[in-house]
Amino acid sequence: MRAVILSDIHGNLSALRAVRDCVGRETGVDACLLLGDVIDYGMHSNEVIRMLQSFSIPVLCNIWGNHEKAVMEEQYSRFSSERGKLCARYTRSVLDGNSARYIADEMTPYGRCEFEVGGKRCLAIHGSLEDEYWRSISPEGDLSAYREYDYVFSGHSHIPHFFERYFESDDAVMRNRKKVTFINPGSVGQPRNHNNRAQYALFDFGTESVSLQKVCYDIKKEQSAYQGEVDEFYKERLQRGI
Repeated sequence: MRAVILSDIHGNLSALRAVRDCVGRETGVDACLLLGDVIDYGMHSNEVIRMLQSFSIPVLCNIWGNHEKAVMEEQYSRFSSERGKLCARYTRSVLDGNSARYIADEMTPYGRCEFEVGGKRCLAIHGSLEDEYWRSISPEGDLSAYREYDYVFSGHSHIPHFFERYFESDDAVMRNRKKVTFINPGSVGQPRNHNNRAQYALFDFGTESVSLQKVCYDIKKEQSAYQGEVDEFYKERLQRGI
């Protein structure tokens, strides 16, 4: 099975459209993993959700991020800035009925999902096991808590990564080593790795091939949708990928 992995779209319709068009030109994409933060920061949360609903690729998992949790539960205290709190409140005020139903009924209402593919144990998590919503997985961190999984898909940091870690295991056939593969696709709509392109990943469960993709989109068009409803910071950062 080959999957497209999307995270942190953040209401950026132009970026999602560019990703959809690129994925549509791929052959053999069998599933989609959605790792949360579909909404907020951007001006097109409702439109992004409608586009996701139109996807023809089966969705393997679709989990809440911290922004879905904050907006749906109207709990804004954990945002690190006042502009973040105000932006989330604005997003709540403009969510239409379809979007609210999608988040409540079609997304998993917590920040993680476990599943198996080909006998491999998978974890999809917005943040990390330390905090499913608000804390990212770091390649430099202690990752021993993930040793029981084969593949770990995460988001939240808006910075893509792909790496493998090996843990001691009582398995002589595998030289007493247990491999865990970690993939973060980066952010579709609010990248923070100093690259302003829409970012996502393709993963082949059979070959374990990973492709971290970066595609251009019409940033100016997306910026034009900001009309002073939220802090200009969220508009300006799109140009710089920060």
